Order: sequence, then C-alpha cells, then structure tokens
Amino acid sequence: MSQSFNYRHLYYFWVVAKEGGMARAADRLDMAVQTVSTQVRELERELGFTLLKPAGRGLELTDAGLAAMRQAEQIFQLGEQLPEALRNAVGPATVRLAVGISDGLPKLAVRRLMEPVMQHPGLRLLCHEGEFDDLLAELALHRLDVVLADRAAPANHNLRLYNHPIGSSEMAWYAPASLIVAARRHFPQSLASVPVLLPTRHAAVRPRLDQWFERLGIKPNIVGEFEDSALLKTFGATGMGVFAAPALVHDELSARYRVRRVGACDGVDEHFFAIAAQKKILHPLVQRLLPAQPPAS
Repeated sequence: MSQSFNYRHLYYFWVVAKEGGMARAADRLDMAVQTVSTQVRELERELGFTLLKPAGRGLELTDAGLAAMRQAEQIFQLGEQLPEALRNAVGPATVRLAVGISDGLPKLAVRRLMEPVMQHPGLRLLCHEGEFDDLLAELALHRLDVVLADRAAPANHNLRLYNHPIGSSEMAWYAPASLIVAARRHFPQSLASVPVLLPTRHAAVRPRLDQWFERLGIKPNIVGEFEDSALLKTFGATGMGVFAAPALVHDELSARYRVRRVGACDGVDEHFFAIAAQKKILHPLVQRLLPAQPPAS
C-alpha cells in the first residue's frame, strides 16, 4: 500500500457500503454526494481496485470491496476502543456499553433484559432510545454496541447484523382500580365496552393483539394509541383505560403503576431481541446479553 493511503477515504467508503448508496451515505455524513463519491474514487485509485458496483438503485461491494470492508470493520472498531483504552490506562477501569433501545420495546422489560451486565464493575452505560431503523443504522456504523428491540432486524446484505432472541413473555391485560371490576366482568368480552389503550402499529406486538381480538370476535373500545410504552402505562394508570403488558414485568408494573391484572391474553407473546453487528471482536458485555445458541441471520 502506498504512503499516500488515506484512512479518511476508507471511512467514507465504509459508510457508503453500510448505507448502500452515495446519497444515503452523504446524508449520514452531512456532506455533498459529489464529495463522498470523489473520496471513494480516490480510495479505489490508491488501492488499484474497484470496490463498489451498481446494484439496482444502490451500490454493492465487489470481491475486492468485500475484502476491504472486512479490514475496515476491524480498523474502525479498534479505533473506537482507543479512547476507552487510554482512560483505563490512566485511571479506574471503566467499560462503556452503548445500547440502542427501540421505542416499541416496553421500558420495564429493558431493565430485566439488561440484568446480566448491570453489576459489572466499572460499567458506563449509555442508552439511546429511537426508531428501530435509525438504531440499526447507528449499530451498523458501530456507534452502538447492541440494539434491544421487539423484533428481528430484516435481512440486508449491506448491514451485516445478527439477531439473537433473548426471551419472550406472554401478554396480560391490566387495569387501574377504577376499571378493574368492569374489566373483569365477562372478560375478555368486557374489552368491547371498557376503554382500551393500545400501542400504535409501530410496535411488533400490535398486529398480534389485533389478531387476538379478531379471533375472539371482540371489537375493542379503543380510546388511545401510544408509540411510547411508558406513556401508555402512565395514562392507563390514571384511569384512561385497560392495557396489555408483558406478564414478565407483572411485579414492577403493579408496584409502579398501581394496576391489577385483569386476565391473560392467551396466545399473544412479546418477543425480545438483541441485535449485534458482525464483529470479530465482540464487546464482552454484549456477549453476556446474548444466549448460547447461534444467532439468527
């Protein structure tokens, strides 16, 4: 490799490969498309190989590009670990763990899912909540170590992500004191008359709840829909309506929101996933979160 090799050019190529196109990469980098394209072409000139080729409306890696991408993954992963290595060398050892939390994931469940790492000495936890697709993009760029979500990441040859099922919970219906008697009377048909709160359709469990109602022939009396699961529970606890939640968090739910269980939501489960990027050097705390079985691609 010539001495003129520029690692900034490699970084731009890496982002383009992750995003699957120049325009999306330019948007992610907050740069002009022409600037990004020029930098990638310069890298190809320096290396003497074509790294990207057209694929539909986007780009895909050539064989040389795949080899370059594997090296870039390791280079930038090690580079991101450098500040922490220096901090640990001159002070008390800390372990930084950046976790993306999908906005559709019940927040009370997050604490349960994180239990395997919470007592680790020197843990420095950074939690970022956001939309599922945005978090996957951040994970692919190694700005996050893992994403916790209520669904698996879709297949995408540009985003080398791996899905690890880390648990599930049956759903149950809960009500505040003001609605508990009415909700329990003739349950689950009572959900056609008492006010009901549901997650919006961005939540993976919502279609399963809709199918449950349809299977039982119940037209629910929906008075509110919420993207944020904590907000849904807050409004439910104040008397606005009956809502479904994972039975996994029954104790915390009852203690924090003063609600009581109405009945089971038979056949409806909430699923939990840890999504990690393909790395040869996997974050040690991410390994603690993952099950022993091989990940689903």
